[in-house]
Amino acid sequence: MIEVKGLTKRYGNFIAISNLNFSVKRGEIVGLLGPNGAGKSTTLRILSTFMAATSGTARVAGFDIFDQSEEVRKRIGYMPENNPLYTDMRVRDYLKFRARLKGLGIKESRERADTVMNECDLTDVYRKMIGQLSLGYRQRVGLADALVSDPELIILDEPTLGLDPNQIRAVRQLIKNLGIKHTVLISSHILHEVEMTCKRVVILNQGKILASDDTSHLQSIMGQAARIVAEIKAPLEELKSAWKDFKGVAAVDISAASGDFYRCVLSFGAEASDPREQIYEMAKENHWGLRELTMQRPSLEDVFVYLTRSQEEEEEEEEE
Repeated sequence: MIEVKGLTKRYGNFIAISNLNFSVKRGEIVGLLGPNGAGKSTTLRILSTFMAATSGTARVAGFDIFDQSEEVRKRIGYMPENNPLYTDMRVRDYLKFRARLKGLGIKESRERADTVMNECDLTDVYRKMIGQLSLGYRQRVGLADALVSDPELIILDEPTLGLDPNQIRAVRQLIKNLGIKHTVLISSHILHEVEMTCKRVVILNQGKILASDDTSHLQSIMGQAARIVAEIKAPLEELKSAWKDFKGVAAVDISAASGDFYRCVLSFGAEASDPREQIYEMAKENHWGLRELTMQRPSLEDVFVYLTRSQEEEEEEEEE
């Protein structure tokens, strides 16, 4: 659905994005993740044909975003950051107006406005002025606007920005529902939101792509598939000896816990299978007490911190 090759945008001597290469398959929900100023909005504006790149190219649904921009616009729904809306219009009138601007006929515009209001849970406020709506409902109107032409691709720039937890949860569910029928590309600087919503992530920092992969595969970048936390009541020396002989353990950290228990944090290699059943059997055979046995996989936040720190270290080495 999206194919990006060598995309670069300069403002004088400042490089907003540099040589970006990534793709989005049809039917995917992909997150463009990075801190403020990473180049996320610039990338989305270029893909939406609202801004020209300095160099490189991209294709959306097979059409070049520069040479065939009109065809691209017919196939995308774009909600920019801060979601600009006409606050002096009623919800249904605004959506019909936007549908007409996107080339739909009068009857079809009316039908599509009603359809997207239902999809975005706006039917209770369809007669209200947009300026009277809460921020959460305004975000829904922005999503409905992006959907009104029934596009193949939906591009959402920071769709949960400024929302409270309940509103974020509602918008997150809407985005997941969109993925049933549409391809979705969203940007966010909130790692948890991307992790909860997207199957695949493109991590962007200082205008450069640090990684692009499924969230589960990104976790293996750190060189460990998971950490196991086990609280065991056993003689300390026996515990140390047992972990030395335990298959797949890359590192062990043992500390005292309450009630004569020891807290064991075990790091396993990226190729290791889930070892919890083996740990349970080991404790059972040795008549050890076992009161906790949990798996902690590296979060997307762990991966992001790891990658950005590595980037900073590489840049420092180059300067030296």
